[in-house]
Amino acid sequence: MNLADKDIVNIPNAVSFLRILMAPVLFYFALTQQPYWFIGVLLFAEFTDVLDGFLARTLNQITKMGAHLDSWGDFVIYSTMAVCAWILWPEILQREIIYFIFIVLSFTLPAFIGFIKFHAFTSYHTWSVKIAVAITVIGYILLFTELSEWPFRVAALFCLYAAAEEIAITLLIHHEHVDVRSFAQALKYRRENR
Repeated sequence: MNLADKDIVNIPNAVSFLRILMAPVLFYFALTQQPYWFIGVLLFAEFTDVLDGFLARTLNQITKMGAHLDSWGDFVIYSTMAVCAWILWPEILQREIIYFIFIVLSFTLPAFIGFIKFHAFTSYHTWSVKIAVAITVIGYILLFTELSEWPFRVAALFCLYAAAEEIAITLLIHHEHVDVRSFAQALKYRRENR
């Protein structure tokens, strides 16, 4: 399937764009100190993250633009989660600052390195990142609802591994690719491009 030939205005891309539009709503609830509404909207935003990929595959509407839009949406939401945590729960965040820094670096550093190398944000969607995101969202909610802090700490370790894999992929491949699911797949791309 040639990802460039598909129409970029489609339902999955609209869902990804909707996720980006959730960032101002999240900021509103954080700034007005409404943590339960914030968490509800965050859960909806994360649902759209699952939904856009499912719709793209089901409707056969996978595009390179869609892969990038999904990654931009993820970056916007994760950045918003980080800033809003400072606004809503500064005491909890200060207590968990090391793990918080690990998680923030895990999504900013690979994006930064990819941008330096390819002059574009990477959109690998690796399996390790998908697992790390799921654990992080669960850990984030459990931490800030004060149910448990250990899932957030475990999430930080998963995030570090996922970030290391994304950085290794960026350093390994010669040309930008989307949907590189693992380091092993990146090795395959490198062999094919020799």
